[in-house]
This record gives sequence, structure tokens and C-alpha cells, in this order.
Amino acid sequence: MRLSTTIASRPRLRQSLIVTASAVLLGLLATFMGAFAPTAAHAAAAACTTDATTGCIQGTINDSEREPASGVDVIATNSTGDEQTATTDDTGRWSIAVTEAGSYTVTVDQDTLPDGQFLVNADNAERTVTVNLGATASALFALTAEEGATSGEAAASSFNWDRFAQQFASGIRLGLLLALAAIGLSLIYGTTGLSSFSHGEQVTLGGLLAYSFTSIGMPLILAAVLSTVICAATGYLQDLAIWKPLRKRRLSLTQLMIVTIGLSIALQYAFQYFYGAGTVRIDRDNPTTVDFLGVTLTVQSYVAMAISVVVLVGTGLFLLKTRTGRATRAVSDNPALAAASGIDVDRIIRLVWTLAAGLAGLSGVMLGLVLNGVNWMTGLQILLLIFAAVTLGGLGTAFGALVGSLIIGIIVELTNIWLPGDFKYATALLILILILVFRPQGIFGRKERVG
Repeated sequence: MRLSTTIASRPRLRQSLIVTASAVLLGLLATFMGAFAPTAAHAAAAACTTDATTGCIQGTINDSEREPASGVDVIATNSTGDEQTATTDDTGRWSIAVTEAGSYTVTVDQDTLPDGQFLVNADNAERTVTVNLGATASALFALTAEEGATSGEAAASSFNWDRFAQQFASGIRLGLLLALAAIGLSLIYGTTGLSSFSHGEQVTLGGLLAYSFTSIGMPLILAAVLSTVICAATGYLQDLAIWKPLRKRRLSLTQLMIVTIGLSIALQYAFQYFYGAGTVRIDRDNPTTVDFLGVTLTVQSYVAMAISVVVLVGTGLFLLKTRTGRATRAVSDNPALAAASGIDVDRIIRLVWTLAAGLAGLSGVMLGLVLNGVNWMTGLQILLLIFAAVTLGGLGTAFGALVGSLIIGIIVELTNIWLPGDFKYATALLILILILVFRPQGIFGRKERVG
């Protein structure tokens, strides 16, 4: 594709950004307002409301077929032996309000489980949680149709096509949220050649900012938008204060990568210092589930997926249909040729850092809603998945990052059918190794001669 020797003027650049941002914000507003409108199901669900004198312990119990397990008694015992009991409702949710902060032991009355259902790891069925007043803690229990099954045995023995469909849908959800962060990381690599290890902390920052804003009573939609805007501003400031000066000093990519690692570690400990090591919740209500075509996901999940699609489509249109977007792709293909064609490469790179940080921040907000919490190392935990997605799609290709994210998300979640817990994330490392061995340029990348 040939570009003209001039790029859009500043007014046209601002106009393109304003149009794109307006479309994204309108999509966010419409989706959030529709999804979070009060419903009868939401009102009917048992709920615990946190305040300065009350903390909550909550969870959801589903049977081995992913159907809500109602009528199950859950018992919370404090350090002095006082017990409180809650019973799961028709959606499988339960919650217990406590007025004293501290450690609680949570157990399930196995006599109240549905017929043919048993606790996974029944010999170690206690959950110990720490509850703070004004906050919510979760205690999770899994059921299986095989008595005495461990986590791995339950995963392997409970395969069925309904569960496959459930995990496949969860994989699409994870892939869309990964894509928000992966596209930005891919654009950074394409325009600068830098693999930013601090990109995961932008994801964490978005989730923690949204938590901070909702904690002071700000509406969720406004908190999400403001968090995304602030994250985008941090990307702009990063390039202004760090990356452009270092580029002018002609530091090598290895040196710049080490700077991103140091920035990542510094941000992680800053988050831990200000927010603590625990998990905080952006939305403190118990999640409401919706069954659609046999797949059960929370309302937050459907909202997050819808917002991701809107934003990803908007980003794609921006890259394809606007002069600034075409200039961004030109810089990604060949910065020297783009500069010779009259493109302000520094301005494009700064725009990429701003866009990438904003998308990563939005990904953090959505992950915080889907995962029902965010902590100081949320971004670090998914950074490997993001790198695997970018590498699979092809380094420096935004659309490759989208495809790679969907593939990684689906494979990781389907792996959970056979592997228990966080072992599924090891799949991403295996995929990354196989890609580098057999097709290092990725799906959409081009083979390049080195040397």
C-alpha cells in the first residue's frame, strides 16, 4: 500500500481520535446501561451488602453439570467457634454477612448436597478466608458426580459436550479480554520493536482504578470510562517522559526491555503498597448468571464480551479506515520508509503508547468484573497469555494478535476440562515454545532474513 507524502494535520488527527473515542464510549454506555439495569432475578437473589460495619463471605455452587445447586447449607465459623449458616438459592448463590473482621472457616454440609453430587477433595473440604469490614471474600466449592474424586480426577471424569460448550464459551470470553491488551502490545512492538514487560501492569492499573472509583460511590460505567482514560494518559506520559528520551539516546532494544522489566516490578510493589495483597472487587454485588444456548455465564461476562467486541471493531476500523490508522500500520511495517514519506513517526509512536495503555486498562476493568476481583499481580498472571497470543498471531500484527488471543483463550479454557486449577495456564507456555520452534513468525507474520 502506498501512502501519500503528507499525513493528516493535527485537526484531522484530533477529529479521528474524537470520532473513534465517541463510538467506543457510546458502545460502553449502551452496553453497560442495558446489562446492569435492575432485574427481577437480581432483586430476588440473596445478597449481602458491605459497609463500614459489615463484611461478606459469598460464593456460588454448581453441580457437575454446571447447573445451580440449590438448598445447600454453607457454614462459616469464626475464631471463637461462632457459626453462621446460609443456604444456596435457585441460582446456586449464597452469602453470609459478618460484623467482625478476621479469619473464618467455611464448610459445606455434605448431607444437603443434591443426590448424586459430591464435593471434590471431600477430605479437605474446608476453606479459610480472611474477611475485612467493608469488603467481600469468596469461598469456592466444586461438585462432582464421582464420590471421592480429587480435582484432577473430577476434571477428567466429568467430560461431556455440555461442559465442552461451557468451556469453549469461557475461552471466547478470555480470548476477547486478552485481545484488548494483546493488540496494544503488538502495536508497540510493531512501531518500536520493543517487547514491553510492563504492559501487564497497565491491565492491573485499570482494574484497581475502577475499584477505587466504585469504592467512593461512582457509578460503574463512569468508573470504567474514567479508568480507561487515565490509563491512556499514563501511556502518553510514559512515552513523553521515558521512551522518547531513551529512543533519542539510541539505547538498544535489550536495554529498553530491561527498563520495562524494572518498571513492571516497581509498579507491582506500588500496587501492593497502596492496595494490599488481597483481591478487591469492582462490583460488590453477587454475580447474576444468565443461561444462553445451554451456556451459563455471569451478566458481567456477557457485558465484558460485548464491550470487547465493540472496542475491537472500533480499533480495527480506526487502523483500516483513517489516515492516522494507515500511518500507524505504515510505521509498523517500515519506520524509516514511513518517515521518508512525511509521517511524523514520533507522534505515531506516542499515539500507539496512548492507545495501547488505554486498551490494557479497559482489559483490566473487564477482567476485574469477569474474575469477580483484581489484585496487585493480575496483569502479571496473564502476561504470559498475552505474549503467547501476540507471538502466535505474528509479532507486530494487530489483527494477528486478535486471532492469537482467541486461539489461546479457547485452548487454555478447554484444557481446564482435563487439568485442574491454574495448571491450564501452563498450556500457554507450551504453545509459546511450539510456536517459536516450528513457526517463529506466527500465523500472520512474515519470514525475515536476519544478518
